[in-house]
Amino acid sequence: MAIATVNPATGETLKTFDALNAGEIEDRLVRAEQAFQLHRTTSFARRTELLLKAADLLEADQDGIARTMTTEMGKPLAQARAEAAKCVKTMRWYARHAEGLLADEHPDPADVGDSGAMRAVVRYRPLGPVLAVMPWNFPLWQVVRFAAPALMAGNTGLLKHASNVPQTALYIEELFRRAGYPEGCFETLLIGSGAVEEILRDPRVAAATLTGSEPAGRSVASIAGDEVKKTVLELGGSDPFVVLPSADLDKAAKVAVTARVQNNGQSCIAAKRFIVHDDVYDAFAERFTERMAALTVGDPMDENTDVGPLSSEQGRSDLEELVDDAVHQGATALCGGRRPPEHRAGWFYEPTVLAGITPTMRIHHEEAFGPVATLYRVADLDEAIELANDTPFGLSSNAWTRDPDEQARLARDIQAGGLYFNGMTASHPGLPFGGAKRSGYGRELSGHGIKEFCNMTTLWYGPEE
Repeated sequence: MAIATVNPATGETLKTFDALNAGEIEDRLVRAEQAFQLHRTTSFARRTELLLKAADLLEADQDGIARTMTTEMGKPLAQARAEAAKCVKTMRWYARHAEGLLADEHPDPADVGDSGAMRAVVRYRPLGPVLAVMPWNFPLWQVVRFAAPALMAGNTGLLKHASNVPQTALYIEELFRRAGYPEGCFETLLIGSGAVEEILRDPRVAAATLTGSEPAGRSVASIAGDEVKKTVLELGGSDPFVVLPSADLDKAAKVAVTARVQNNGQSCIAAKRFIVHDDVYDAFAERFTERMAALTVGDPMDENTDVGPLSSEQGRSDLEELVDDAVHQGATALCGGRRPPEHRAGWFYEPTVLAGITPTMRIHHEEAFGPVATLYRVADLDEAIELANDTPFGLSSNAWTRDPDEQARLARDIQAGGLYFNGMTASHPGLPFGGAKRSGYGRELSGHGIKEFCNMTTLWYGPEE
């Protein structure tokens, strides 16, 4: 893929960029390593000052960077502004909490046994330059949720962003530079995917984090494994949205629409499979389909638009193949299921609800990355749980029930990195985020996330003679 800004609402190529050559990559690796040697010794007070300054600058830039994101990948402008605001919040959260999260731990010397320890300490130390391979769908948030904790821990960052969001990628590097971070603390590498392996194998790169597809995760994990380097992976998702008889159906249907079409349906943690108890299936399906069909598809710069275009022509083609395969095998499109005829330019697709899904259909097992929901009818809680787990993914999940016993059973048996009751899955700086099964491993955000790229060092002090 060329490194270029292509407006998905029009298909127009607006700006192209040359990939870095070998010498330019080497210069950036040198700077990242040199910056790490300086940054790792800075005080938490100084790191806090820098990150708070970056947050203030981003807050002031909110409208401008939102327009850049919308131009590059097509999310509705209001959602782009909200993404920038979430980044500001997370940067400030880590600036204020990182020192406490990484405070030394002091095990009881008695627990060390007969080793003769007078005292013991567990200290969290940074690893070094971390390579971040990031996707286009949340082009600011995905980077900041890595960068904020990594920089506060004393690491430096090397960003290989998706090739269709180069202007957003360059903005992030400039943001940290403007905030006062030393040169090389955070650098954007405008490179193709073919250049990732050599960089990851470089001994100056300490670890890697990737958010993206399962094949990309497998590739990065295998290379890092061969080099014995730490990785964190957040991959695909096909999150279940379980609705049981005690649910508030009006609220559930309203949230279900947002959960499915946020970011034009291009979110790993978007609800995708709607699993509804037979007693309330018809009532929920009617409410849900009516709301999906009423969404406004159009120019993402228009404040009245609910759903913009998919990020690429290939992305729309992939989605169409899943829908066409399901319909060909007997699924029913309760709404949507086609390109909107009024939008001939750009990569738009109608909000779609498919019913009658069977295991032979590709969409039953593959992630639908766009505004397409699959609707299932189940007889009881056991069948709901079985169906919810019938996926290779396990990123997050939603369940709508006010029954404490059902909540306890779901919490025990749903195979996912998160379960949200009577509300929409979302990421928060204070909560760990990550998946199970083929949705990846490791955690981002919270204290768990900031410690992923730290060396937990044991310090043992014997008697002083």
